Amino acid sequence: MSISLSSLILLPVWISMAQIQQGGPDEKEKTTALKDLLSRIDLDELMKKDEPPLDFPDTLEGFEYAFNEKGQLRHIKTGEPFVFNYQEDLHRWNQKRYEALGEIITKYVYELLEKDCNLKKISIPVDATESEPKSFIFMSEDALTNPQKLMVLIHGSGVVRAGQWARRLIINEDLDSGTQIPFIKRAMDEGYGVIVLNPNENYIEVEKPKIHVQSSSESSDEPAEKRERKDKVSKETKKRRDFYEKYRNPQREKEMMQLYIRMIQREADVKSKVTAVALTDSVHNVWHQEAGKTIREWMRENCCNWVSSSEPLDTSVESMLPDCPRVSAGTDRHELTSWKSFPSIFKFFTEASEAKTSSLKPALTRRSHRIKHEEL
Repeated sequence: MSISLSSLILLPVWISMAQIQQGGPDEKEKTTALKDLLSRIDLDELMKKDEPPLDFPDTLEGFEYAFNEKGQLRHIKTGEPFVFNYQEDLHRWNQKRYEALGEIITKYVYELLEKDCNLKKISIPVDATESEPKSFIFMSEDALTNPQKLMVLIHGSGVVRAGQWARRLIINEDLDSGTQIPFIKRAMDEGYGVIVLNPNENYIEVEKPKIHVQSSSESSDEPAEKRERKDKVSKETKKRRDFYEKYRNPQREKEMMQLYIRMIQREADVKSKVTAVALTDSVHNVWHQEAGKTIREWMRENCCNWVSSSEPLDTSVESMLPDCPRVSAGTDRHELTSWKSFPSIFKFFTEASEAKTSSLKPALTRRSHRIKHEEL
């Protein structure tokens, strides 16, 4: 209700002012009157009018939701799926509620990685100082000692964190389709060591320190009354600007700065040690990321991208980019590509591993097999 109300009030006011400023002396009096009206409106309070407090539970139980035996998120009392529009016409509040639930989901998946998958949470960089920004990854017990094979799982960009493919799927579908847990369990069953990376957790956010900038009026010889009037106009302008920023981007509540976590690039190690890479609807670009000729050749020989497509699973899909073969994931929904291509990815890894053992490369571009989901 607050957003709609502010739109109804403020938009006509600004349009009227724009029209008035084109007029003569009489119009200036109207402009002054309108400015006086605006100065009396508390924009923050107007935006929040009729909006419940942004105070949400910090547990699933507090939200009255739980995952059932099928891994589906359901309301404890009604058994219904999650409802985004909990408060009608309050998109900002509903979005904040969804984000709060998402943070709980992230912690819940972390717990599953440790308790259900028996992974260990490892702080990185491993040689970080006490005051240095740090992140973490998850590893199986044999991740660094497995003599045969290691699977490294990397999620996509956005709000997802370690162990997740898509938050939307976790909340609206189930844990199997939205998390990496099925991949982790099958990998362990097939003798892989496992590392789950957390690349979106590559910085920490801290609130920006407030720096007082001396205004020119403070050091001028202007009369005190004139300086006060200027300062008041400046504060009102900033207040309106902050209001519109909150209207445009309700997630932003404070001025934040990012402290990045130290990273290391090891191209030679990757190319010499990695046998195969499965991508799922990856949006990488070898030109934008300045991938050299050797990297592009390595990708063509060792990678395969399962892309969103209405074609059957594993059908070859043409690409204009000279990086790696593309095949259909068997779905045209981006967020489902990892789950739908799950059995095919493991077959690809098996073929690559066997080919390496026999010093042969798998013929990625000639893959014509069709894998039924029943094999899963």
